[in-house]
Amino acid sequence: MSLNEDESSDLGLSSQSKLESFLFSCELSSKAPFYTFQGDEEEDLEHFLELRTVCLGEGAEEESNVVEVTAMNHQGKTISVPIANLHIHCLPMVSLGEFELKAPVTIRLKSGTGPVTISGLHLVGKRATLTNISNPKTLLCQSDSSFFFKSSKVSV
Repeated sequence: MSLNEDESSDLGLSSQSKLESFLFSCELSSKAPFYTFQGDEEEDLEHFLELRTVCLGEGAEEESNVVEVTAMNHQGKTISVPIANLHIHCLPMVSLGEFELKAPVTIRLKSGTGPVTISGLHLVGKRATLTNISNPKTLLCQSDSSFFFKSSKVSV
């Protein structure tokens, strides 16, 4: 889930707290079997990777190509999960919808030789503070990999 400019202005957030999105793509193969996505080290920014598609590239062999991602779960533990098992004749592409992960994320070609292209969005958002909100009862909260709004009583 991402915020657009209309939603953030309706909720009284400054333009500094909206998410910005940038096109993301990487190619995995036997020569480059993994890619690590990391955000900048700025304290007030959070980086997310929203994966959308995983597809076999030109020259892919008749074999299974398994792609997995490694990222942190809600408990702060690093886990690896397969997200696609592609084959040139039966499943050359997978649409993941809006599969969003907080940086750092490693994408790995677990089996097969590829080439496999992964595409999506690199999302960058500023951490919200109470000074960015006109109504202090509405807080911008972050839940693992997405932002949401929560209504609560706040003593300031």
